[in-house]
Amino acid sequence: MTTSDRADFIDTPSSRPVKDNGGAAALRWSAKALVAVAWISAAIFGLYIMAYYLGAAYQGAPDQWNAKLPRLYNPDSVLGTIGIGAHFATGAIVLLLGPVQLIGAVRRRAPRLHRWIGRLYASAALLTGLGGLSFIALEGTIGGAPMSLGFGLYGALMVIAAVMTVWRARQGRFDEHRAWAIRLFALAIGSWLYRMDYGFWHMIAHAAGHTRSFDGPFDFVMFFFFYIPNLIIAEAFIRARQPRASSPAKIGAAILLNCATVFLAIATYYFATSYWGPAIVNRIVGASS
Repeated sequence: MTTSDRADFIDTPSSRPVKDNGGAAALRWSAKALVAVAWISAAIFGLYIMAYYLGAAYQGAPDQWNAKLPRLYNPDSVLGTIGIGAHFATGAIVLLLGPVQLIGAVRRRAPRLHRWIGRLYASAALLTGLGGLSFIALEGTIGGAPMSLGFGLYGALMVIAAVMTVWRARQGRFDEHRAWAIRLFALAIGSWLYRMDYGFWHMIAHAAGHTRSFDGPFDFVMFFFFYIPNLIIAEAFIRARQPRASSPAKIGAAILLNCATVFLAIATYYFATSYWGPAIVNRIVGASS
């Protein structure tokens, strides 16, 4: 095991620069705060996915999926149902395990655990992307060609990031491995942020530009918006971690991360108390009654 392999995503020997008046420290702590909030939020949302969607399938009522997302379940398409079911199941695993892979203590103290979780995480991300792509190929999307294009690109990027994360690790190119792992994490939280964005838009703008058939102007923006800003923030963080990155670049990246952390914290509280939590409780109560 090399020193680089044991290094932390957030603070690695290869990425620790010369003193820069606190820029590196600000970036490090901002990243840690974002990972902590993201894990809490993703864990709750992952439990919601398992309770609502997988719970409905377990109870023999997958038609309940359509209450949240129209045309999601088609009883005449077995392959499409398998594809979207795999997407939900593995997506929940990705959300639960992704933040764990960014915890420095796990990487340093339990490298073998990190590797095994990483294999499971990357495999789940790969199946999540392939499951979504198969559903789009077989069933299309409610928003038509533009939505299929946006979501198809998202699935393809998820597959590429999962493959590259594992490939670079096996090559021993750990700096590149960490960069791809960060990109994969940024993509993995996309479906969860997609729902958050819509929820906030409903509150703030009363769903202006959104239609039930997902072909309004706001819907067109959302076909790409739920994952492209994530990648922009991820790239800013990756570049700010480079040894030659300037202090202003690090501070700028830290500000971006802090803004994302505040948004996630507020959104998590609202959705956990108003939607995810009640849905989890209702599913548990319904299963036990």
